[in-house]
Amino acid sequence: MSKRVLILVEGQTEERFVKDVLSPEFWSKELYFYPTILVTKRVKDGPNFKGGVTNFAKFENDALRLLNSAGDALVTTLLDYYRLPVDFPGMDDRPANGSPRARTQHVEEALALHFGSPANFVPFLALHEFEAWLFASVDELPKVMTEPHKQTKFAAIRAGVRTPEEINERPEFAPSKQIEALFPAYRKPLHGPNTIARIGLRQIRSECPHFNEWMEKLEAFALERRE
Repeated sequence: MSKRVLILVEGQTEERFVKDVLSPEFWSKELYFYPTILVTKRVKDGPNFKGGVTNFAKFENDALRLLNSAGDALVTTLLDYYRLPVDFPGMDDRPANGSPRARTQHVEEALALHFGSPANFVPFLALHEFEAWLFASVDELPKVMTEPHKQTKFAAIRAGVRTPEEINERPEFAPSKQIEALFPAYRKPLHGPNTIARIGLRQIRSECPHFNEWMEKLEAFALERRE
């Protein structure tokens, strides 16, 4: 019997990642993903489209809509921890001395608690953002950008941290900001999913422990529903 995952995503890039990269990984497990882009006040189509989380109220409305219609499906999220609005549960009491992963997990746990901790709800926040996963390989993005001569500089950013997920969350040092500074032609909806597909989920899982933890929860749901 097939199983469903309803996933609330931040924008078009994440939607494409779910459809083109994440979903095929689970076809053999008969687990199927249905992404929904978070509703914002911005235009949702055309050249002016820009995803993003504007405040918790909008997220809450969308999350409740999915939870109330989920049935036996799993509900999860794919949002960036970087620049998450401060009105989200858990943002105001994050452990000051905790690791980036511990702070992110704290917010995820607070989100689950806010909605009553339903068994079928697994909040996930990308640490620190989607672009961190592009650093899981220091070779692919320079190739995608047709600027392989910049590979050494790109690799130097990755070498400065233990895992790609620890690349700094300060605005000027966020993964996306460092990528844009090195590759001015970078466009997230185009180059992001293409690079992720070339890197592959196995490599991202080995380099990004928080992402891998989410994947393990998805796999556990697939197995659980078979029993």
